[in-house]
Amino acid sequence: MAGSTLASATVSAIPAAAPRVGPWREAWRRFRKHRLAVLSAVILGLLVLAVLIGPLVWQVPIDEIDFSARLQGPSWEHPLGTDDLGQDLLARILYGGRISLAVGFAAMAVAIFVGVLVGAVAGMAGGKVDTALMWLTDLFLSLPELPLLLLIIYLFRDTLTGLVGLELGVFILIVSVIGGFRWMPVARLVRAQFFSLREKEFVEAARALGASRPRLVMRHILPNALGPVIVAASIDVAAAIIAESTLSFLGLGFPPDVPTWGRLLFDAKDNLDFAPHWALFPGAAIFLTVLSINFIGDGLRDALDPRRIISA
Repeated sequence: MAGSTLASATVSAIPAAAPRVGPWREAWRRFRKHRLAVLSAVILGLLVLAVLIGPLVWQVPIDEIDFSARLQGPSWEHPLGTDDLGQDLLARILYGGRISLAVGFAAMAVAIFVGVLVGAVAGMAGGKVDTALMWLTDLFLSLPELPLLLLIIYLFRDTLTGLVGLELGVFILIVSVIGGFRWMPVARLVRAQFFSLREKEFVEAARALGASRPRLVMRHILPNALGPVIVAASIDVAAAIIAESTLSFLGLGFPPDVPTWGRLLFDAKDNLDFAPHWALFPGAAIFLTVLSINFIGDGLRDALDPRRIISA
């Protein structure tokens, strides 16, 4: 009786095991510790909310011309001022933000899809397939990006816009071209992850149990390689927004009646002495968006780094 009492007392004295925390929950906990990343996520969320809901609240036509109000600074009637045609800049920035952000996220999706596909095939196949795909990747990396972007858009813009319309054609072309020149780092990153993960014990165990190669990739290897891919995706969004702004600033982006942030900067370049606000506000929108995405990428890199998670 005394022995059983002592045993039960000993068992009750053993502390209960701490509940296991999942890797994504742990990553979220680490991300919240990165104050700049959290603040940047809030700023980016507000920007996205503004461009989505803003035009519904500030219902001023983006093409309403008022020569009596041309090149006016910020006022109650026009909070961000007007351009050389008297058009309200707040309405145009909100509307153009939708397109600029859509280009950034769509080009990121293209780059991630192609990069993950190429990297996964190269990492799983190895041998000659890997050599050929990495040769193709190195070829694309060696090409000058901006001159080729300008050349491809100049050559194919009229053909594509003639098929699907001007705005949609330009959108598809810009997203395809920007995404088509941003997949190479993702492919190299995914390939390296696959080379490392395919020799791990849990993959060997799944292979020994008869798992097919597609199942190995989709259920075991790819989910464990997503951390660096998510970080690369955040960087690609910022790069795509800058690329679209550069193309629009050079006059080879969207047409003049589509006020993307880059197009607004292009239109404002001849009036910087008289109306600096015309370039200041779209430039600030690009700056805040890109800076926020970069800080979010830093936070994700720290949160999803396996070495940091293990050390924690």
